[in-house]
Amino acid sequence: MLRDQIATMIRDGLRSAQKAGDLPSFALPEVIVEEPKLPEHGNYSSPVCMGLARFARMAPVEIARRLLTHVRRPDPVGEMEVVHPGFINIRLEPRWIAQQVDAILANAETWGAIDLGRGKRVQVEFGSANPTGPLHVGFGRNVVLGDTIASVLEAAGYAVQREYYVNDAGTQIGLFAESLYARYAQALGQAVEFPQDGYQGQYIRDWAEEIVASAGDRFLKMERADAVRAIGELGLEDKVLRSVRHDVDLLNVHYDNWFHERTLYEGTQFGTIMRILRQGDNLVEREGAVWFTATRYGVDKDEVVIRSTGQPGYFASDIAYHYNKFVERGFDWVIDVWGADHQGHVPRMKAMMESLDLDPDRLTLLLYQLVTIKQGGEDIRLSKRAGTLVELAELLNDAGPDAVRFFLLSRDPNSQMDFDLDLAREQSDKNPVYYVQYGHARIASILRKASERGWDVETDEGDLSLLTHPSELALIRRMLALEEVIELAATRLAPHHLTYYAQDLASDFHSFYRDCHVLSADPADAALSYARLKLVQAAKAVLARVLGLMGMSAPEKM
Repeated sequence: MLRDQIATMIRDGLRSAQKAGDLPSFALPEVIVEEPKLPEHGNYSSPVCMGLARFARMAPVEIARRLLTHVRRPDPVGEMEVVHPGFINIRLEPRWIAQQVDAILANAETWGAIDLGRGKRVQVEFGSANPTGPLHVGFGRNVVLGDTIASVLEAAGYAVQREYYVNDAGTQIGLFAESLYARYAQALGQAVEFPQDGYQGQYIRDWAEEIVASAGDRFLKMERADAVRAIGELGLEDKVLRSVRHDVDLLNVHYDNWFHERTLYEGTQFGTIMRILRQGDNLVEREGAVWFTATRYGVDKDEVVIRSTGQPGYFASDIAYHYNKFVERGFDWVIDVWGADHQGHVPRMKAMMESLDLDPDRLTLLLYQLVTIKQGGEDIRLSKRAGTLVELAELLNDAGPDAVRFFLLSRDPNSQMDFDLDLAREQSDKNPVYYVQYGHARIASILRKASERGWDVETDEGDLSLLTHPSELALIRRMLALEEVIELAATRLAPHHLTYYAQDLASDFHSFYRDCHVLSADPADAALSYARLKLVQAAKAVLARVLGLMGMSAPEKM
């Protein structure tokens, strides 16, 4: 990356200055290169000399001056200056910046890609709601975060698998089956008691009536236990998972694998992990149950693995599932996207990794905060069916999938999110989704009009060295910054940076369009017009690229 080239340039300059005796010998630190807050300070800046005064026994400004006499500048670097109290400000060579338009056009579909991951196998597991009802908007944030993180990691050179974990074993799925059976039987006039802690949502009644319509009283003719199990399986596959697949399809999310929890107990896998845990003295029997001794690893309490009923607990599935991920399927790194209410489970998951002799750092638990829907400044509930939750499908139908993705992605995962429904619907520059997508549509319109007027928009004509206007150079520099944004988002698992970048890129394009007339009627300006057409095409490609990384469409018209 360009920033890394500059850091290497400075590090080599320090080494050369030491070799020449202009600086004393000391261990070279990491060279930090960053973008200055003020544009007049250049394109990049480094504070490295500020931390060298006590080693070099001279003022940072003097260190920087001596350093610059030994720097060999690569082609992109233009002016360099020392600024009190010792910063090095760097400006890129304008001619080099302009020539990068060709590089962008030559790599349009993969622009910004970096090789940070070097093919490392990563699984991102996200969504994974209990399969007992429709997805609500909180899981929408989960899905959007997970899918965009996967896209960013792919752009950063990782081999990524997207996985949905179907929790189809355990107490909750049994309660779901009992609830659905009770509503089914009641719909057929049977006096069947509804389970005390059953699922009360209207969607359970709706699904039960759909089953009556398709299957009649077939399940009433079966033994109750068999009927509950059969109707639960039908509800899971034909109702819940169909609903989930419909919602994630609307969000433009496509999973590589749907992993069913029940498969963890169908073979020898669960017995294998229990044997490993016993051999490592990580299990103890107490109070009629089997416990994982998490306190051995600094966790504040032990966790139940096998309940007193003989049934595996929730943590048993967590252990078996992650053994499957790391040992049986061989992922190098696993990222689980969980709600913030799972914060307390993080230490036990790290303890689980240690107990299986796996590096805890290979498992990342990304936690996100809740989402509140607001309309007219007030919190609202959108669900017409359940009355107790905001269903994702209703939000998608109301605001549209692109707006939903952008808004759910626009804040740091650790930040509480207010989803402004009024703003998401608004068709104006106030709506950041509209603003970004309008930038792409405006570019498409420019290219269409140019073609209609006889300009060859596919030609290689146009002298890029003519792109010297500050707005032209600012737009190109913004496009060059995408690889740095991808690195930032990938290393911090913070895809919200894409939303900021997209808005900045759209803003820079709108400024360019305001300041620079693309198509000139004067034949003498044809070369400049063709150069600007190439710049416009490059901007269109990069906007489409970042929208694609966020899982959003790049409209040709609006």
